Amino acid sequence: MEDDYPMLTKLESACSDLKTLLSSSANLQTDLTKLDTNFNGLQETLNVASRRLAPLHSLSIASKALETRINRAVSPALVLIDGFKISESLQRKLVDISSKLSVQKSETRRLRLLIKYVDCVDKLNIAIDLISQEGGPAIQRLQEVVEFLSRTKATDQFRTHRLRETLVTLKMLYETEVDSMKFDGLLDEALLNLQDEFEGILHQLRHHNIGVEDGGDDDGGVAAGVADLGTEMEVEVLRRISETLTANDCLDICIDIFVKVRYKRAAKALMRLNPVYLRTYNPEEIDQMEWESLETSISLWIQHFELAVKTVFVSEKNLCNRVLGNIMDGVIWQECFVKIADKIMAVFFRFGEGVARSNKEPQKLFKLLDMFDSLEQLKTEFSEIFEGEAGADICSRFRELEKLLVHASTKVYWEFGLQIEGNQDGLPPPQDGSVPKLVRYAINYLKYLTTDNYSEPMAQVLRTEQIWKAGTLLKPTENLLKEAISNVMEALQRNIESKRSFYKDKVLYHVFTMNTYWYIYMRTRNTELGKLLSEHYMRKNYKVVAEEAAYLYEKQAWGGLVRLLDKEGTNDEGIEAGAKGKIEAFLKGFEEIAQRHTSRYSIVEADLREQIKEATVKLIVPAYSDFLDAFSTVLAVKSYSSPESIEGLLGEIFSGNGRNSVMGSRQRELKERSEGRKSISSDIDQMPGRRSVGRFQRNRSNTSDL
Repeated sequence: MEDDYPMLTKLESACSDLKTLLSSSANLQTDLTKLDTNFNGLQETLNVASRRLAPLHSLSIASKALETRINRAVSPALVLIDGFKISESLQRKLVDISSKLSVQKSETRRLRLLIKYVDCVDKLNIAIDLISQEGGPAIQRLQEVVEFLSRTKATDQFRTHRLRETLVTLKMLYETEVDSMKFDGLLDEALLNLQDEFEGILHQLRHHNIGVEDGGDDDGGVAAGVADLGTEMEVEVLRRISETLTANDCLDICIDIFVKVRYKRAAKALMRLNPVYLRTYNPEEIDQMEWESLETSISLWIQHFELAVKTVFVSEKNLCNRVLGNIMDGVIWQECFVKIADKIMAVFFRFGEGVARSNKEPQKLFKLLDMFDSLEQLKTEFSEIFEGEAGADICSRFRELEKLLVHASTKVYWEFGLQIEGNQDGLPPPQDGSVPKLVRYAINYLKYLTTDNYSEPMAQVLRTEQIWKAGTLLKPTENLLKEAISNVMEALQRNIESKRSFYKDKVLYHVFTMNTYWYIYMRTRNTELGKLLSEHYMRKNYKVVAEEAAYLYEKQAWGGLVRLLDKEGTNDEGIEAGAKGKIEAFLKGFEEIAQRHTSRYSIVEADLREQIKEATVKLIVPAYSDFLDAFSTVLAVKSYSSPESIEGLLGEIFSGNGRNSVMGSRQRELKERSEGRKSISSDIDQMPGRRSVGRFQRNRSNTSDL
């Protein structure tokens, strides 16, 4: 059956399954209904629980907010407390290092301890700054929390009371200890110790190479060279201390200590040179000084000024830069250096200005030029040392001193020329026709001025003065110096012309002219002065004048004597008497002229005197000899002086031995002849160096020689 209806079987099976499914669904529905009933009950329970837990939730949120607020207030307070702990620890460390410093003798170890001491001071300063900066806000927050808790009753009274006590204690500690730590505590004491150490180390840095005698130098025992002051460690300690003092508002104190100590050290180093001359600086006081003393003082001033600039101040500037160079971006150290140098330089400037403003005496020119030349050589280095705005005043005073020296030098020189032209030596011309002292002084003065040591500085002074006056250089420098020298030479020439006009004796007039112009020519020949003025100039203006004066001297002094021996004026009837009269007149005139030469005339220059002698011998002796030969038949020739004797007497006249020598020789000769002894002429014939030189000729050529 089942096999016949398989479909029906499947339907029945499906119906059975549906019934089972419906039954299960009904049961599920029942369970769901029960579950819904249970869920509703549970929901009601949860609602009740939620309503009961809501206050606890609010309390939890409030607690967390309170905790956050308290933590925000307490954390800075804890940092503040830690700062106090760190500060206390650093203070103990400072005390420990300080005790070690007080007993440490080794300089190197002391310096190392000082570096640690400075580090500790820096850290303590940072800790105190942190306490000072963070303490106020921390206390403020803590106070706000205490007020909040007190107002909201968010915690129990016990805890609020403890928190309030903590606040009061912390606030009292902050208000009383912070200022004490900064201004009255160990930090202040440590800063005072650092100031003392700073001053002590600066005192130890000395200029050891100033005033040291060096046998190899000719600079008055001054030996110097640029050397760094202090070791690297000393400079490092000074730098660290200066930065620490600056960080603690002690910059002014640091600068005062540095400037005071280094000024004393620099001044003391220079005082080892014993510059007592610097105490005299007023022009009136300088005018009262002996020239030798003033000359020495100026020479020392030049040496010491150069030493101060190139050695002392260079070392001081380097020290300033190394110690204070990092403070205020390197602005302050140059001002400190200038403060150190200013007073010392003022003393040097004061003396130099006093010399420049003193009386314009001729001999001062060379020392003024020395001063000017030394400043010129130092100018570039001086500007580099005192560079920038800080050194502007010192550089300005340096230039002012140079200006004073330029004006003083030119004024001395031009006044010297005016004194020569105005014959202001106040002396009459020499009575013996010798070279005046003024001429000797002036020629030596100009020769010295044209040497290599002074020609260039003098030319530069003249050039500078012309630029200042005209605004530009109108002439080459060499022409300026040549013109200035020529002006004084012309003034000297006018002075000579004025002096020789006082002579009434015509022979003395020519002797003076010959002496003076020959002296000028010979003293300038082959010298820098002669080269500057040119040989042509000196021949034309001096040598030729001396030659003409020599010709006129010969004519005036000896020409009349030669004319007495003129043979034409003797007639045959009275030939013996005429010849005898002429020769006796000649010998008498010769003795008179010889006496005048030895008592009134002076030819000082040996070369000129020798040439004059030879020319006079050639003029007199041949004429005398010819006269004797011409009248030998009527005259007792042996009773008169021989030509050789006359030549010998002329030699003694121009020997420069004086009057007594010549007159004594003449008397001895007469005595010898009266006793029949050998004539003096035999000895004179054997004298060495006799030579024949032609007599002076009147010649205006530029190449003629005596």
